[in-house]
Amino acid sequence: MDHDLADRAQPSTLAQRAQPSIATYLICQNTLLRTGVSRILDGTRFTVADDKSSGHEVPDLVILCDSLSHEGSVETIRQLKAQYPGARVVALGDNLDPWTVRELCAAGLDGLCPSGMSPPAMCKALELVMLGERFLPISVSLALLNQPSAPQPPTMGPANDPAALAGKFSDREAQILKCLTTGASNKLIARELGLAEATVKVHIKAILRKAKAANRTQAAMWASQHFGLAAHSPAVELAR
Repeated sequence: MDHDLADRAQPSTLAQRAQPSIATYLICQNTLLRTGVSRILDGTRFTVADDKSSGHEVPDLVILCDSLSHEGSVETIRQLKAQYPGARVVALGDNLDPWTVRELCAAGLDGLCPSGMSPPAMCKALELVMLGERFLPISVSLALLNQPSAPQPPTMGPANDPAALAGKFSDREAQILKCLTTGASNKLIARELGLAEATVKVHIKAILRKAKAANRTQAAMWASQHFGLAAHSPAVELAR
């Protein structure tokens, strides 16, 4: 009977050993967090590479462990997808608003795992992603379902009255809002307008408040619709 049990267990063991390993890169500046994620994946088929010279030329999976900031994370995901078109990208993150998640997914994010997820559940989520599925926590999925398909720009006066639109902002705020429509970073805006980067950040906070926008992307979407009409207004001309 012992031999029968051993024979029945052997195919399962062989099947597990036959599963190909998954070359996994961790993008993580926090050494403690990196160690924890590596420990979770230890013993699974997700083989964590210490660096890009550790024998795997191309990763199958990239896990972003650092805090997700809207601008930086979107650009990082786009770069990873451009550099490794066949790789899956999964991020660890919490408390993200639906629009940020939508933009991260549009940039190429394949999965989002909350930090409070149990290790077995995280490994299952990674397996689903490697099968071609997109994984999002149920709370995020429900929040996305309750959101309209596109941001609704706030109305701030007659759409065909450039003077009324420009009057909502100071001249400097209008200049910066115009820059946001081009996707310019705070650093680039500061250089173009001859301002300190900290000053740009203060102006952007004021712009978001006046535009009733959750983030700079929503503000830029509003500006691209309305300041297209006001492009020749002195209030929105860029400093030369």
